[in-house]
Amino acid sequence: MKDSRHEKVAGILVDYSTKVKKNDFVQIVGHSAADSLMLEVYKLCLLRGAIPVIHASIPGSAFLFYKHAQPHQINYFPRISWEEIRQTDVYISLSADYNTREFTNIDPAKMTSRAKVVKRISDWRVQNTRWCIFDSPTHALAQDAGMSLDEYEDFVYNSTLIDWEEFAKELHRLAGIVNSTKDVRIIGKDTELSFSIRGMNCVPGDGRYNMPDGEVFTAPVKNSVNGRVFFDLPANYNGNEVEGIYLEFKDGRCVLARAEKNEKFLLGMLDQDAGSRFIGEFGIGCNYNIQQFTKNILFDEKIGGTVHLAMGQSYKECRGKNTSALHWDMIKDLRKNGTVMFGNNVFESAGRIVM
Repeated sequence: MKDSRHEKVAGILVDYSTKVKKNDFVQIVGHSAADSLMLEVYKLCLLRGAIPVIHASIPGSAFLFYKHAQPHQINYFPRISWEEIRQTDVYISLSADYNTREFTNIDPAKMTSRAKVVKRISDWRVQNTRWCIFDSPTHALAQDAGMSLDEYEDFVYNSTLIDWEEFAKELHRLAGIVNSTKDVRIIGKDTELSFSIRGMNCVPGDGRYNMPDGEVFTAPVKNSVNGRVFFDLPANYNGNEVEGIYLEFKDGRCVLARAEKNEKFLLGMLDQDAGSRFIGEFGIGCNYNIQQFTKNILFDEKIGGTVHLAMGQSYKECRGKNTSALHWDMIKDLRKNGTVMFGNNVFESAGRIVM
């Protein structure tokens, strides 16, 4: 049955997030389970005079690729996709996972090798298109979140269908505070981590690239990170869940990494290239409409009262210098007894922003 909320989400994605206009070439990419929303986005793009195209993947096709692909297939650079992304003005991703554990038993080396091959395409998309990502509710995502599908749909749409123009004003204010800061210290359970953000640029996550959104993020000075951090919440990457991650840093580099569950996968990801043991992003969750952990990073990194650190690639707009095929967000929950210090001033205490 058609969900009237799809039309509202499509309006946000097309008119607010990516500002589709006449003659824009728009790629609408995602899973076939999101077909209803895809069609709403497609229709609205047509009404705006754009040139939209839909690329819908079949459930299980990615799994079959990583299970059976030979080295020459893993290493093949998709030239047609490269040409297409260079002609693309707007890229809207509508994911709809049917199995969030699909890649659990896939060799991580295959996935990291493939990520390196197609990195040029993903980099171009990020740097040269107006793009936005939305995760359509599915039974698999609802199950991960510990909800029924109806409950999860309400959760998703309640965090999405808000006044983004108004919320953006507060996020820009917070980004200004971060940009006036030189030194950061994060204190919490098994955590005492310090780093510099001098000269970096903080970006407000105001719904232009992620939907829902609600964060501000920047990058540490690459070699300035020192100390230790324990991530209270599980970290998921390509369908692999790692729990109880503990990292220690010296002069920017992670020199010790442990995990209570799936440590081998953690170490494999951190050892894939020269930049994967450095932090590429420091983000602050500011969306207090999102309070429940769902094992979906699109939502979880926005949880009001949390911070997240991404191992690997920095974002160009943050002026970060780290490069890597990896970008893996890990979340630190500060809502019980954590603190974020900006210089000598408390920015966040027990999950509440006080500046």
